[in-house]
Amino acid sequence: MSKKILLLNASLFVSCFLFAQKDSSPQNILDPVIVTANKTLQKQSTTGKVITVITKEQIEKSNGKTISQLLNEQAGITINGALNNAGTVQTIYVRGAASGRTLILIDGIPINDPSMINNEFDLNLFSINDVERIEICKGAQSTLYGSDAIAGVINIITVKNNISTPVNVKATLSGGSFETYKGNVQLYGKIGKFIYTTRYAKINSQGFSSAYDSTGKNNFDKDGYDGNIANANIVYQANQNLSVRTFAQYSQYKAGVDAGPFTDEKNYNINNRNFTTGIGIHFVNNKISLTANYQYNILNRNYNDNASVIGATSWSLNNYNGTGQFAEIFSSINLGKGFSLLTGIDYRYGSMNNQYSSLSIWGPYNSSFNDTSIHQTSLYASFLYAYKNFNVEFGGRINDHSRYGTNYTYTFNPSYKINNQVRIFGSIATGFKAPSIYQLSLNETLQPEKSVNYEAGVQWQKRNINSRFVYFNRDINNGIDYNYITYNYFNYVKQIVNGLEYEVTIHPIKQLNISANYTYLIPKVTTQNRATNQDTITYNYALRVPGNSFNINIGYQFSKQFFISANGKYESKRYDIGGYQTADVSLNSYFLLGAYAEYVLNEKVKFFVNMQNITNKKFFDVSGYNSIPFLLDAGITIRL
Repeated sequence: MSKKILLLNASLFVSCFLFAQKDSSPQNILDPVIVTANKTLQKQSTTGKVITVITKEQIEKSNGKTISQLLNEQAGITINGALNNAGTVQTIYVRGAASGRTLILIDGIPINDPSMINNEFDLNLFSINDVERIEICKGAQSTLYGSDAIAGVINIITVKNNISTPVNVKATLSGGSFETYKGNVQLYGKIGKFIYTTRYAKINSQGFSSAYDSTGKNNFDKDGYDGNIANANIVYQANQNLSVRTFAQYSQYKAGVDAGPFTDEKNYNINNRNFTTGIGIHFVNNKISLTANYQYNILNRNYNDNASVIGATSWSLNNYNGTGQFAEIFSSINLGKGFSLLTGIDYRYGSMNNQYSSLSIWGPYNSSFNDTSIHQTSLYASFLYAYKNFNVEFGGRINDHSRYGTNYTYTFNPSYKINNQVRIFGSIATGFKAPSIYQLSLNETLQPEKSVNYEAGVQWQKRNINSRFVYFNRDINNGIDYNYITYNYFNYVKQIVNGLEYEVTIHPIKQLNISANYTYLIPKVTTQNRATNQDTITYNYALRVPGNSFNINIGYQFSKQFFISANGKYESKRYDIGGYQTADVSLNSYFLLGAYAEYVLNEKVKFFVNMQNITNKKFFDVSGYNSIPFLLDAGITIRL
């Protein structure tokens, strides 16, 4: 408990101390324009939802990191795999919710992998250089975004704005530890009524062993990574009211993996591929905005194990194929006198198949999961009212699923601006997660996992400081879990999470920026006893999620050319699965220190260097797997 109090007091002390200093910063804390809260452009101060914006400037000062590592530094978010070897599965936990309970959006459109057990999406298939901005909306968001948005949504925005010249080129090249080389080139511009963006990113690394050698004597081999990402985006601005956008992205990576925790495998590789394409139409005038989107998504996951272990499987090939389609039409109508209406319909389709082959001392073995699909259609509406300093949203969704039938969600979300410095907000919202194709193939009677989310908070801002304090409670019933006695999925799990989040950004002087966040979680999970698989037990923790986490970043602009920052990350003790019918294992707390520096030679050339885990701290986010040692990445960005 003392560590929890110490961290919270330290964060509050920093904000109070700096608020007491002379307000010498000439710039205001920005009230950013966001789109994720209600699918329409609005100021962040006009919604009661908890939105965190990772700006373009923050992303550009994060060269050397991945999207997962950047998200892993935000309040309430833990991404297992972000601090492991490249190619490790990136598992997202928001506010203690399990994998697959946070929905990923790409430019506002949901994306997932129907071939995954929990329907999640692999963040390894994105490059941080493709991202313009990220908006994180926490709390149940199923009323607007449907299934999987139990804990929130993460909107990765790639569309460039404010392009005026016909041809622009931006290239970034870097190299670092473990023979890691990264390259990215962008070509973009505006020609007449067309705005185009094309990007290509490449990363190659020798890596380190994914599995941890607990004896230090087995000489585990390095597990490398080789990835490529190419995408294109074209917007046709027909007139000031109507625009049409089309996009496509191809991502592929090959990575070495190991046989399991503490277990090396010298010839085990994964090869994952994704192709996404679609089109969007947007019309807007002073009374109505109308948007239509269609997205088509193909995913392939290939696991090839050329093991040579006597007495066991000597070779195996496991192929997963998924296809997803998403279509929506929604509109926002200004009804006058402060009232507006957001209403829409969306359709989602997913299919998957699997082929498995192996060779062992018992001979060849083949099996398959035949192509299977599900689809769902949803109608939703949300009324919004704004009068002076008061804003409120009330909405609902009805979802019709091809297997389990219908379910409903709702949202009630008020906020009130007391004065120019203080705003209070709250919400009551429900969320749901539809069972996946694979889960339904084993149990056709599965029902959607349901949650109720409560939030209350206060945001305080002054000329040089912006802080937000949030209390939240999430109650998940009918949770979907796997029964190791019957070897089937079932609706049983109950999870209650209470938590606190504190975020603060401070500009004590113009050149200095300090941002910090602290998260405190109190989870209770009632499920099957993992040590015995026989009875029911309530765990006072969520797997792989710390009860306390703290992040801080301090940046100083020494001159127009030279910028430097230092960052720290603390995570308290966590628990991970110990193995089949084994008690969970405890993972020690840790603190990591990092730094970043850049030198802008001129408007066309920038040099940078990024360092992670400067003290070379040995720590574990996943039991039996190595986390990053000291890493260095240095490079150059060129604009033409």
